Amino acid sequence: MAARTVHKAAIPIQNPNAIKPAETNGVAHDAEGSPSTKSQTPFDASPTTASAAANHPSSTVAPVASKPIGNTWQSLDMGGVGIKNIPKTSGLFAFTFLTTLYLNHNALQAIPPEISKLRHLELLDLSGNALATIPPELGMLTSLKELYLFDNQLTTLPPQLGALHQLQTLGIEGNPIEPSLKMIVQKDGTPALVSYLRDSCPIPGPPPDRQWKHFIAPAERDAITSDPTSETFRVLCYNILCERCATEKLYGYTPSWALQWDYRKELILTEIVHHNADFVCLQEVDNAQYEEYFTKALGDHDYEGVYWPKSRFKMMSEIDRRLVDGCAIFYKASKYSLVEKHLIEYSTVAMQRPDFKKTDDMFNRVLGKDHIAVVALLENRETGTRIIVANTHLAWDPQFSDVKLVQAALLVEEVEKIAHNFARYPHAFLLHPLQPLAPRIPVILSGDFNSVPESGVYEFLSTGTVPPNHEDFLSHVYGKYTSEGLRHRLGLKSAYAGLGELPMTNYTPSFKGAIDYIWYSASNLSVNSVLGEVDPGYLDKVVGFPNAHYPSDHLAIVSEFRVRPPREPQQARPPPVFPESSRAHT
Repeated sequence: MAARTVHKAAIPIQNPNAIKPAETNGVAHDAEGSPSTKSQTPFDASPTTASAAANHPSSTVAPVASKPIGNTWQSLDMGGVGIKNIPKTSGLFAFTFLTTLYLNHNALQAIPPEISKLRHLELLDLSGNALATIPPELGMLTSLKELYLFDNQLTTLPPQLGALHQLQTLGIEGNPIEPSLKMIVQKDGTPALVSYLRDSCPIPGPPPDRQWKHFIAPAERDAITSDPTSETFRVLCYNILCERCATEKLYGYTPSWALQWDYRKELILTEIVHHNADFVCLQEVDNAQYEEYFTKALGDHDYEGVYWPKSRFKMMSEIDRRLVDGCAIFYKASKYSLVEKHLIEYSTVAMQRPDFKKTDDMFNRVLGKDHIAVVALLENRETGTRIIVANTHLAWDPQFSDVKLVQAALLVEEVEKIAHNFARYPHAFLLHPLQPLAPRIPVILSGDFNSVPESGVYEFLSTGTVPPNHEDFLSHVYGKYTSEGLRHRLGLKSAYAGLGELPMTNYTPSFKGAIDYIWYSASNLSVNSVLGEVDPGYLDKVVGFPNAHYPSDHLAIVSEFRVRPPREPQQARPPPVFPESSRAHT
């Protein structure tokens, strides 16, 4: 618990370039202001350090580089100027770039909920007012490290403050606060109180169901449903957040009980089964959970699976291997037959490229990543239609946009090779021994690409080309990729692109955006519908995922496709017939 700050007179706007003193990291102070060893934070690493150690994005480290705040000043001091009221429409709440705000020693009796718009605040001082309550919306300010509430009339704290996972110093002296809360702070420090509030916070109401967005009119949908020759299938893509990374260090705003695998696995399974997809592409599936949970649980719903863990699996002990995550593809076994399966290890494939072997950047940047893709070659048991389903999880670190682009290029190259060979295989079922081989097999590429729609990865997959000097290469050298550029001929489109990508597929305090996609070959597949966004009204009150309703930091995305019939080959035109008079005489 922090000591009282010194009373101030009316003070001008603070110097935004002033060097901040070292943070106390939750160390409480006694009445004389000396540090108290009792209140040292129990966390042994900062979120950033924890995220790096886990090799995983977190509540404080995003998978995509954030844009810098454009303002030259970020601090505002309105302390001691006699403010009695801040209206909800105050222009103060338009200063969303603020990191420091002093409203201390005024005559405020209430703080409007709109203060939640100031998401970048790291220090907020409300001391010396006449506040009997503070709004629960303060819990949305997840960047807060210092919150001063000295000398008010507070008797309790809203449990929503439990979402302030970065809070290091909380000042509550001089309030008639309930003894149990004061005791936690005095005995164990600010982090302990934040944890208590977080885990005791009531569960909010569930969000409305996500709505399907249709690309075709109702009449056309009915015609497709009633047509026995039409062929449709549904794909679900979902990064489920592996158990190893579902920790309080990475997701400190999430109640500890909501991070437990026993709680999350049931929500994950319910989500998958509810959508009844023909193909389920999961990322961050622990080796143990695939074998012990998903194989059986999804097997009860007619699914069979293909799975590989990440490459580090090979170098670990039997016990440690259980916690290595990977990618899984499940398919409806009664409808599809697995013809073949492939593992793509990006580091291994990169090593096999002659133009990469003498590239220092490949050794220093690409080979250090063990990301993979899993590819399943399938055949419809009834129609004989073939399909290639690939599922991947690309590098997450925002400082490695070049590696993401290289991995995407390697993925497409390998899928093109696999598709070329698969097209020449005989059909697996005697039911269709004479079924003509399709010249181009439908392709689905799904996964967590850790790349936003403005990225080089998205540009490459959607347009089929990227120039050799693309900014996402970060001026690194990758053989022909950076001398000639990237190209592919799969003709891919994102399933959601027709209606606009979702506002987000990953939702944490550090990042809210679309990084998960279902790509499809547009020459032989069309989109019928996609599963829509989460209700914005619900999100306005949610710090981030996972939470009580969403078991992962990612959303499941789902799309329904229809197979486009192959074009009838055009008959060769007969040779032209010229009139007798136009012929040359011999």
